[in-house]
Amino acid sequence: MKCTNRKSKLKISAVLLAGMLCMTGCGSTKYDMPYSSQNSVSSYQLLNVANQETIEPFAANLCVAAKDIPAQGISLPDVGAAALFDCKNLETLYAKNVNNQMNPASLTKVMTALVALKNGSPDDVLVASENVKITESGAVLCGLKPGDKMTLDQALHILLMYSANDVAVLIAEGVTKGSVEDFVALMNEEAQRIGATNCHFMNPNGLTEEGHYVTAYDLYLIFQEALKYNLFNEIIQTSSYSTVYMDGNGAEKSIEIENSNLYLRGVYDMPSNVTVVGGKTGTTNAAGHCLILLSRSSSGTPYISVIMKDDSREKLYEDMSNLLGIAK
Repeated sequence: MKCTNRKSKLKISAVLLAGMLCMTGCGSTKYDMPYSSQNSVSSYQLLNVANQETIEPFAANLCVAAKDIPAQGISLPDVGAAALFDCKNLETLYAKNVNNQMNPASLTKVMTALVALKNGSPDDVLVASENVKITESGAVLCGLKPGDKMTLDQALHILLMYSANDVAVLIAEGVTKGSVEDFVALMNEEAQRIGATNCHFMNPNGLTEEGHYVTAYDLYLIFQEALKYNLFNEIIQTSSYSTVYMDGNGAEKSIEIENSNLYLRGVYDMPSNVTVVGGKTGTTNAAGHCLILLSRSSSGTPYISVIMKDDSREKLYEDMSNLLGIAK
């Protein structure tokens, strides 16, 4: 399915445009418009009749998937949702249940990183509070203790590569200089700003909680926005990382981690037609096995792929390789 980035010759009457301007505010030159599988207004080139400036449609530079989009040779019966987006040609190559609201597990941390990068600085020093003590069974932890200190740069590496849930709390409290709730509010505000309107966050780490959900399409929007930050790009393609941070008494604490993305670690072979650049994994009992990736073809075409709620780790990578196999 082609993204709506082509100019249409359709002329919209001045009366209709004037009505739209009244509804959206005459001083604005950009308008967010709902998608429609019947007649997408976002595909038109609109004109602001007040000052003759072109209005940029919300989806002008996005792939759109309003419904399931099949692809020859690909069948993913066991996954909850999946999609493959050609980010150069703005084309959705495959889509299954991409607008279903689902538990995202640690794919949540892409939004956590995005909000942290937007509102903080890599050199910011974060101090752990009592809230880094997470007791949920099976939760991945860095082992932070109250009083431990590390920079946002260090924390983001551990968050995205190792998926440490206690570090997500450290980042949330440190960036807002307040509470986790303040940070989660920023997450939901950012989601609305970038058009990810079918998701809602309750925490910064993705541990299962009622009211915490994301769609596969919203994850595409969030991931694409995070890719605008150089540090995010650097981290997601790093296979291993070691660093030293401080405890509350100033003593050094060291940590060595490997990326949870098993393509980068060579545990699973990349598809022959693309190179997996990097991404984010996520797993909980409620969410199943999840993965979002940035990949590139030999010609440099970038692709974003996402799978949510697969049956097992092995099946996740098998299905992802099959999905990426249809990349052009």
